[in-house]
Amino acid sequence: MGLRRKNKSPPVLSHEFVIQNHADTASCLVMGLLLGLMFEVSAKYAIIFIAVQYNVTYTTDDNSEQFHFYDYGPKDIATIFFYMLVAINLHAVIQEYILDEEFMMNPTSLWKDYPHCRMLFQVKFFYICQIAYWLHALPELYFQKIRKEDIPRQLCYICLYIAHISGAYILNLQHLGLILMVPHYLVELIFHASRLFYFSDENKQKGFTIWALLFVMVRLLTLTLSVLTFGFGLARVENPGFSIADGNFNVLPVRIGCLGAVCLTQAWMMWKFINFQLKKWREHVKNQIPKKKITNTKNKRTKKEPNRANFVNGAAKLEGGVSPRIRKSKPV
Repeated sequence: MGLRRKNKSPPVLSHEFVIQNHADTASCLVMGLLLGLMFEVSAKYAIIFIAVQYNVTYTTDDNSEQFHFYDYGPKDIATIFFYMLVAINLHAVIQEYILDEEFMMNPTSLWKDYPHCRMLFQVKFFYICQIAYWLHALPELYFQKIRKEDIPRQLCYICLYIAHISGAYILNLQHLGLILMVPHYLVELIFHASRLFYFSDENKQKGFTIWALLFVMVRLLTLTLSVLTFGFGLARVENPGFSIADGNFNVLPVRIGCLGAVCLTQAWMMWKFINFQLKKWREHVKNQIPKKKITNTKNKRTKKEPNRANFVNGAAKLEGGVSPRIRKSKPV
């Protein structure tokens, strides 16, 4: 991504050309490596760049516990190279849409000069890849033989992504869409990373706590920016009106529809989140109750069963195995 607006293209391979197009080059390389995962021939090579290599599992002598560690080796160079490209792209996006546009100090950049019909190459490429990825997930439900009971949930999840990303792209709301997608995907990344740590060790659950806090914060951020943009910003710009040719969709029905869609989606996500947390809490309480019952039952048995003599074949014996003396009856 170019960090500066450019009026004319500099000579190819010149210093200015590399500076202006370094993020575009990095984006193409990242997408090429990710596409390599889709084909069996190239997947074994592409995975070296993406996955962490040299994992080693140690097992105790009695096979009761496993420890997961990592060594280092030459393949780490490929992994470092890939995530360096990812960092370059993230830096460029933050530089372009947050720092250079002074978004934190001036949120009016989200609706100022609307419609935002002109996109940089990396922005258009980002949206095209996003829409294509979620569209490809629809036939994958069939190709991967997803269970019928899981299809409605995944179908709803995929359609929400397609609707929101396509809506931001078609309605020329690329700035708002990009600002909202970055924190959303960051929270999703933390969630999946927490799952990986949990699968390696069930005691590592702090990541889910961080995810839960950030999840709520991102929902509030999304609602705040959406209300600010659709409810106040776009309603007060100088060029209201509806024109498909000009890419201007700044009319009340469109604004209400977009704001309603965002609010309903965020409310639905929070509802699912709360139900998920309540379910986990109930499972935790349910697992604690049997332990308490077992402990209480043992205590009651201990109190109700004092030291008593044992009876074998009708004869009483003490716990030490010695029979009690039988008192002879006195003759009358």
